[in-house]
Amino acid sequence: MLPDPLTAILLGALLGLRHATDADHVVAVTAIVSRERSVARAAGIGALWGVGHTLALLVVGGAMIAFRLVIPPRIGLALEFSVALMLILLGFANLRNPSDAANERPTARPFVVGLVHGLAGSAAVALLVLATIRETLPAFSYLVIFGFGTVVGMVAVTSLLAIPTLVGGARVARMQTGIRVAAGALSIAFGVLLAHQLIVDGGLFAAAPTWQPR
Repeated sequence: MLPDPLTAILLGALLGLRHATDADHVVAVTAIVSRERSVARAAGIGALWGVGHTLALLVVGGAMIAFRLVIPPRIGLALEFSVALMLILLGFANLRNPSDAANERPTARPFVVGLVHGLAGSAAVALLVLATIRETLPAFSYLVIFGFGTVVGMVAVTSLLAIPTLVGGARVARMQTGIRVAAGALSIAFGVLLAHQLIVDGGLFAAAPTWQPR
């Protein structure tokens, strides 16, 4: 049987890796990576996303753990709604002049996207940690490990997304515009569905909103 600290480290890293593959995360980075023709640049985008996500997680999740803060339902819904808006904006960015997108080299964009995702998901992660680890320092250490796993997982995801272009060479490169348009449309559709769920099911603008961190 593994010692408890080692178990916590492995569990945090594995959950971080899995967290990187959440549907909204993959849709968001696909909209960005669809312009890339290099695995190295795609991996860099994943790393920037992961760093932004981890930073938000450590700040918000760490504050929740340290001060036992509770996020009101309306604020939680608003943070998730910001993810929906961001997905829609990313989608429209892909649809706007997609043929010229290959010349763009986004730097701040994946970091900001990861930051928004981290803000929206930090409450759920912090509550999960608090449910199993009561001490502040071990709980915060778990967040760090979880964040590291998320960075590694997103680097792997974005690298895999770029491999077909590398393997297919010029043939896939000629399809780049179509790939970007498809990724943009998917991002918009996912964002609209998420926004609808938060407004209708969660009652974002209702008098008594309901929110379950996830």
